[in-house]
Amino acid sequence: MTKPKVFEKPTGVKDYLPHAVTKLRRIERSVLECMRLWGYEQIMTPTIEYYDTVGVASATSDQKLFKLLNQRGTTIVLRSDMTAPIARVVGSLLKDEPFPIRLSYHGNVFRAFEEEGGREAEFYQTGVELVGDASPEADAEVIALAIASLKAAGVPSFKIAMGHVGFLKGLFQETLPGRESEQETLKACLLQRDHVGYRDVIRKLSIDEAWQRELEDILRLRGGQEVCAQALELSANEDARAAIRHLCEVWDVLEAYGIQEHVLIDLTMIGDFSYYTGMTFEGYASHLGFPVCSGGRYDNLLAQFGRPAHATGFGLKTTRILEVVEDAEDEQARTLVVYDGVQRQAAMVIANLRRELGEVVVTALVSDAEKEDLLRRELAANLADEKFTYQGKEYDTLVTINVGEGETV
Repeated sequence: MTKPKVFEKPTGVKDYLPHAVTKLRRIERSVLECMRLWGYEQIMTPTIEYYDTVGVASATSDQKLFKLLNQRGTTIVLRSDMTAPIARVVGSLLKDEPFPIRLSYHGNVFRAFEEEGGREAEFYQTGVELVGDASPEADAEVIALAIASLKAAGVPSFKIAMGHVGFLKGLFQETLPGRESEQETLKACLLQRDHVGYRDVIRKLSIDEAWQRELEDILRLRGGQEVCAQALELSANEDARAAIRHLCEVWDVLEAYGIQEHVLIDLTMIGDFSYYTGMTFEGYASHLGFPVCSGGRYDNLLAQFGRPAHATGFGLKTTRILEVVEDAEDEQARTLVVYDGVQRQAAMVIANLRRELGEVVVTALVSDAEKEDLLRRELAANLADEKFTYQGKEYDTLVTINVGEGETV
């Protein structure tokens, strides 16, 4: 194996330069504040966890986990999501906390992908978990908060697609009873949004034409509340009908929030069957081909940590949101304080006072000639209603120091 060059880094990870970090932190702060106003308290969990607890409980497939051995030979993993670690905390440190529990988070997660896939191995998520509430109201709350969070992040245009894993499970029980392999093939097609492949698999199935039509008809079940009525007519299976009735109740709550224009029902949107147990959803931003948020109900996870409970939540894919959010103008004032050796102490006092007022302050030791040049450039910039530049950075204000007289601008 060729030794990497000193400037190289592993595939799938990236450096965030100051401009991107400023943008990322602004998104993070805005979204976490939005979540706080909805009653969600922020939690932080370790970057590494035990494989036998959090690793096996996560929604991430085993081959996508980053595994390490500690000094005792125990397998640990870099966290691949934030939900399983939070479930661990709810079942331990918060075991005496009454339900419902509302928690928010922001952190980096890690997933191993094939190098040629072009996927990120490390990325950031910001999200919430609502634990201990099985109601449609709770599912609607997390969708409403996802919408509020996307707005707080600055995503200009987006749509939430909402589905329910119970509908498809019931439909498969009705049309393909006991045929697990074919069910898994169809699920995989829907999970990959491969509707052409889904139709091809259906046509090759040795089942009655009426069942084939029923399986194919779900591809048209996409829209507003009218989809619920259409789905109830499509299947007689009670599990499928119960799932649709739940979605109808969620929709009613979303209408009460007044946000139904952001949501559509899409019964082909199923999420991960091995993880989600009920309502699932994804958020898509305009002009971006992959989701910027996803979530749903996962009622089985908490039992693995000794505290069975209903739970629902979502995560924003914060790194992806960077691609769709416009750059915000830096509204913080930037001040340059210049001085010579004699004026140093006075300059530092003034710089600290201005920082306490919220200004960004940079200090610089300059010669008399440099100070005069800066004064001329600042004057010209003020006349043109512009900022002036020093060492490649823009500043709003120049402060020079005269010992004994204080500050002159």
